[in-house]
Amino acid sequence: MSIAKTWFSVEDAESKFGVPKNLVLKWVEEGLIRCEQHGGKVTSVNGDDLALKLEEHVKNR
Repeated sequence: MSIAKTWFSVEDAESKFGVPKNLVLKWVEEGLIRCEQHGGKVTSVNGDDLALKLEEHVKNR
């Protein structure tokens, strides 16, 4: 079990990973990043998923 934080608000993920909020939300919409939603609004995203997607995104540039 990881003791590191794995779920981030979209704003915190944007700050920590340097990925624009709109791109994070696009990846969520495409089903590439797991998220938690409340009232139809994304409240948090999975940092592990985001890190993997970001790595793939950078490799494909």
